[in-house]
Amino acid sequence: MPEGPELHLASLFVNKMCAGVVFTGPVRKSEVSKSPDVPFTCDAYCITAASRGKEVKLTLTPMKSDGAKRGGKAGQADQPMDVVFRFGMSGFFRFTTEDELPKHAHLRFYSTEKPCRVLSFVDTRRFGSWQPDGTWQAGRGPCIMFEYKSFRENVVSHLSDRAFDRPICEVLLNQKFFNGIGNYLRAEILFRLNIPPFVPARTVLEGLESEDLSDRRVKNEITDAKTSDQAKKKVVKEEVGDLLRLCHTVPLEVVNLGGKGYDPEKADYSDFEAWLQCYYVDGMKSIRDHNGRTMWFKGDPGPMAPKDSKSPKAKKRAKKKDDHDYTDKKVLKQSNVFFFLACNKLYRLNISLIS
Repeated sequence: MPEGPELHLASLFVNKMCAGVVFTGPVRKSEVSKSPDVPFTCDAYCITAASRGKEVKLTLTPMKSDGAKRGGKAGQADQPMDVVFRFGMSGFFRFTTEDELPKHAHLRFYSTEKPCRVLSFVDTRRFGSWQPDGTWQAGRGPCIMFEYKSFRENVVSHLSDRAFDRPICEVLLNQKFFNGIGNYLRAEILFRLNIPPFVPARTVLEGLESEDLSDRRVKNEITDAKTSDQAKKKVVKEEVGDLLRLCHTVPLEVVNLGGKGYDPEKADYSDFEAWLQCYYVDGMKSIRDHNGRTMWFKGDPGPMAPKDSKSPKAKKRAKKKDDHDYTDKKVLKQSNVFFFLACNKLYRLNISLIS
C-alpha cells in the first residue's frame, strides 16, 4: 500500500510531467470504475498536484486567453476544480501516449498534443478512489512530513484518547493522528528506536512535548575496551528517542531517495532495499497485529501481542505477460515478494523523476 512518501512523490511526478502541458475536453472514467464521474470539461486547462499524508489533490485550472469573454462557453468550466485521490492498495499516476495507456487506467486527462498524451490514475486492485470538488478528508490528522508542528501538537494533546490504549504499532496506522504512516514506515520507525511493537502507545508517547526539543543528535564519547592499550576513543552518534520526530524524518528519507536506483529495464531497487533495516529484512520476525496487518520487528514483540499469532507466509507470485502495471517479467522469489511489491510501487511513482 502506498504510504505518505509515495503519495508525495506522486504529486511531484504530476507537477514535473504536466508542467507546461495543456489538457482539453472532458475527464474520462473507465467503464468498470465505481468512483464518481468528474464533471469537468474545458477546452484548455492545466493540472497541478499537492499531497497531504495519504492523499493527493489534483487541481484542474481553466486557462483563459486574453480575448476570452467572461463566462466562457456554455458547459465549459470557468473555475478550478480540486479532485482528491486516495490510492488504496495499488494506485499511482502514469503519463503516457494514448496508444500506451495502461490497462487499469481508471481516470484519464487528455492533452491537446498530437499525438495526444494522457495523465491517468492507474489502480489494478480498484481500492483507490477520487472525489471531485473534494477537500482533504476531515478525519485525517496533519501530515507527518509537511505539517510537523501541527502533527506533534495533535498527538500530544490527545494522549488521553482511548485510541492510545492500543499497541503502539497499531496506533501508528491510525490516520487521525499519524496521517501518512503505513506498514513499512511503522516497522522502520519502531526498529530504529528499539521499541517493541506491542507495548501501550500511551506509555511510549507520554512525556514527549508538543514542541520538538530534539533537533540535534547527542554525541557520546565511548572508550573502546578492545583498544584499551592505546585508550582509543570513538564518537558514537545516538538518535534521540523521540518517536514523533522519527515519524517526520524517516518518511522524508524515502522522499529524498527519489527514483534513484530504479530502472525500468533492470528493475533495480537496490537503494530502497539498502535503506530498509527491518521491513521484510532477513533475520527479522513478523506477526499479524489485531487488525490482521503484518508487523515486522526484532526481539520481544511486547505484552500486548496477539495470542497464538503466526507469522504470515509469503506466496510465490508470477508476473503475467499482459500485466502493464509491473516491469519485471521474472517469477518473483518467495522470500522477496512483498518487498518487491512495496519497492515497485515506489519505483512506478518515481521513475520519471530520475535525472
